[in-house]
Amino acid sequence: MSDTTPDDGDDRLSDATREADEEESRAPHQADRAPTEEEEEAAEGLRPDPEVAEHEKEMGRLGAEVRGEGRIS
Repeated sequence: MSDTTPDDGDDRLSDATREADEEESRAPHQADRAPTEEEEEAAEGLRPDPEVAEHEKEMGRLGAEVRGEGRIS
């Protein structure tokens, strides 16, 4: 079997894809550049929306409980 085709003819990742993902995960993660002055100024005025934060927590909780085909059990 070629290392560029999916394993066993199904939708699982190939060994080459897994190896590339693992290699990328070991690479240093850093920004490609520093923020511009305008970006820094814009970020200083931002405040988190409490409703959005609460929604994110709720979706994280629901996502942790999902079983099978999207059913919560």
